[in-house]
Amino acid sequence: MPVTETAATINGVSIDDSFAEAFPMSGTAIQITAINEKWALEAATKMTGFATSVIACGCEGGIERVLSPAETRDGRPGVRVLFFGFDAGGLEKQVTTRLGQCILTCPTTACYGDYESDQTIDLGSAIRYFADGFQISKKFAGKHFWRMPVMEGEFLCEAKTGMTGDGVGGGNLLIMARHVEGALKASEAAVEAMKTVPDVIMPFPGGIVRSGSKVGGKYKGMMASTNDAYCPTLKGVTDTALTEEIGSVLEIVIDGLTPDAVAKAMAAGIKAITDLGPETGALRIGAGNYGGNLGPHHFHLKDLLP
Repeated sequence: MPVTETAATINGVSIDDSFAEAFPMSGTAIQITAINEKWALEAATKMTGFATSVIACGCEGGIERVLSPAETRDGRPGVRVLFFGFDAGGLEKQVTTRLGQCILTCPTTACYGDYESDQTIDLGSAIRYFADGFQISKKFAGKHFWRMPVMEGEFLCEAKTGMTGDGVGGGNLLIMARHVEGALKASEAAVEAMKTVPDVIMPFPGGIVRSGSKVGGKYKGMMASTNDAYCPTLKGVTDTALTEEIGSVLEIVIDGLTPDAVAKAMAAGIKAITDLGPETGALRIGAGNYGGNLGPHHFHLKDLLP
């Protein structure tokens, strides 16, 4: 793989003339509230655990942001969580299973839908039978809720939440630096900038991936394997995409409820990386794609430059 041509250089950071290739996903958003921020985050963190890649985890999920009491449905501290799946059925199964195990069980929590759409998936309607016949259906302000008795008191959960079939999974940036410290510093700056963009999550640990992948591999049955073209230790034995000075590469993957949200997050990340500059951060920014054959959403870096 030849080194990609440069589309621009900003503050000493080279931007590849490349594009991130992403694919359609079903997506939804929920609010988790609790007596305080600590318990809202406890439930949200547990619910979004092991949700980095839809291929191996069944879904992709993450905390979009912490909500103030003024932003939540019941006036308590809360967290907004996004989830994505290949289709509505798979998304619903993952969300409701995690809801029952991680929010229903967590002290003082309540759960509300946080995406408006004619398309819906179940929330409380899927887990109400846990109440063993003591569940109560309640309609208020045009919304349907389930009240479920628990030992602590009562769990309130909205019956359904809206869902979009226009979500996007797999927006990405490749951050290339002289050493891991620079790649990590640039990636952390990009993730913090992306967190300010609504309707997106970065589902991997801390928003950052070190084990970037390509489609398929040499071993039978592998859906994905290491992206050897971007592994610095393989420069001498593979068709590398890296120049000699690149010693470390990290990736940020972005999921969004709309293509526009993903584009805005990528643009915010690029600006943060170029603002940092190459001395302590990245030398080069690229993007992962598969020649346009994997997904219909193509986010060209040159269209996202500050």
